[in-house]
Amino acid sequence: MSKTNILAIETSCDETAAAVAVERGSDRISWEILSSVIASQVEIHREWGGVVPELASRQHLRDICGVVERALQESSTELGQLDAVAVTQGPGLVGSLLVGVSFAKALAGALARPLVPVHHLVGHIESLFLCHPDLPLPAVVLVVSGGHTSLYYLPQAGTYRLVGRTRDDAAGEAFDKVAKLLGLPYPGGPVIDRISKEGDEQAIKFPVARITHADRSAAPPTVLPPGLSSNHAGRMDFSFSGLKTAVARYLYRRNNGDSNSISQNELADICASFQRAVVDALLDRAFETSRRFNACSLGIAGGVSANSRLRELAIDRGRQEGLPVVLPTLHLSTDNAAMIAAAGLRRLRAGVTAGLDLNAEASLAL
Repeated sequence: MSKTNILAIETSCDETAAAVAVERGSDRISWEILSSVIASQVEIHREWGGVVPELASRQHLRDICGVVERALQESSTELGQLDAVAVTQGPGLVGSLLVGVSFAKALAGALARPLVPVHHLVGHIESLFLCHPDLPLPAVVLVVSGGHTSLYYLPQAGTYRLVGRTRDDAAGEAFDKVAKLLGLPYPGGPVIDRISKEGDEQAIKFPVARITHADRSAAPPTVLPPGLSSNHAGRMDFSFSGLKTAVARYLYRRNNGDSNSISQNELADICASFQRAVVDALLDRAFETSRRFNACSLGIAGGVSANSRLRELAIDRGRQEGLPVVLPTLHLSTDNAAMIAAAGLRRLRAGVTAGLDLNAEASLAL
């Protein structure tokens, strides 16, 4: 049985990650992750309330050699046993991306191995196949993270068609901004998730914008399901900036913006109500899109897919509507190189490689 060993590198934001994976055979998905190492920068950026691009790229430079060495060691793989090197080309912070791309190009060139460029969001989508190799297709996948909130239609494995996106803030970005308004530490998503468990999610009726017309501004092309006219373009989009403003206005009316005067019980109610508004918006649009495309399954991936309330309500709603809902493990939800390895193996099988003139692209389109 033939096998392919691949080293994957991910440095799109503030995690330096490397993974080694193997594909055994070529008749179906047979990926096995041999190692997955992540060096997080959360403690570095927490002081600043968000990711500082310059600090992130410098820390990637410090960490990448050690992270790759550990990934190889944990997988019991020698450099000479690698058959290819995959790397996140974009999107992301360009300084961070350049560290990973430069390292991968140097290693691929030194080993005379194929270099495989990977789109970061494709990595998140492929994390679903790592956990669910027999994912029912066609599928709709919601990719929701700190920098992205998008809906993709997958008519078949390896084909990704954009059908919806956020018009402003990503969902994860909204979590971080609201956490900052409440005086909570970065990253805001996990903190709000934890505090929400003690609150009443029906205590405050925060409004969420519902898109009812096409966007007038230039946007990536989207795909419409059969039977829908171009007038429906954009109706599968999201908007979270208004929700963030609603929280800010509530705090201003409540105590002139002084988060220190809020009791712990009220803080929990605010967090729970805000979180429920985000989750409802995500799931309403995701299930509506799944129905429009007659999808056989709904996948949810990205950092926000680790949110406990989102996972709970998505599975419950999928059960009620008779639609399988699949999510990655918590380790594969946040940025990691295992998902880049999976996407890299699929692209390598399709014959997609890059030359050593490959460059990072901060706004790489999918």
